[in-house]
Amino acid sequence: MHQFVVERAIAAPPEAVWRVLVDAHTLANGNFGILRLEGRIALGEKLRLWSAVAPKRAFPLTVTGFDPGRSMVWSGGMPFGLFTGTRSFALTSEAAGTRFVMREVYTGPMTGLIWPSMPDLTPSFEQFAAALADKAEQPA
Repeated sequence: MHQFVVERAIAAPPEAVWRVLVDAHTLANGNFGILRLEGRIALGEKLRLWSAVAPKRAFPLTVTGFDPGRSMVWSGGMPFGLFTGTRSFALTSEAAGTRFVMREVYTGPMTGLIWPSMPDLTPSFEQFAAALADKAEQPA
């Protein structure tokens, strides 16, 4: 399986983390590695995302999973499932706050050909998790 994963403890309740995670304006105007994000973050909605990793390219995404306060899934890729990226966000309540996990899994028959040319997204995943923690841990 081809994937990138980041996991982080956040010293804020899941509700505070969720508010940040579904706020497109905050994601695009913070230190999340997202340069621009168009669309409403809600089940079935279409998004267009420009990232610092590939600033000239818009990634069309669909919010395919949405369980408020717990999890969300963004999916995108090539037609006919030739290459698909599925990014999941999971929040789990812990005594000290929230366990955040973001995972992006790549599937489809073209994955073996495309994967070697992809940049290592680990630093951008870590940046996203750190920015999420910083924002969620701020007093309301």
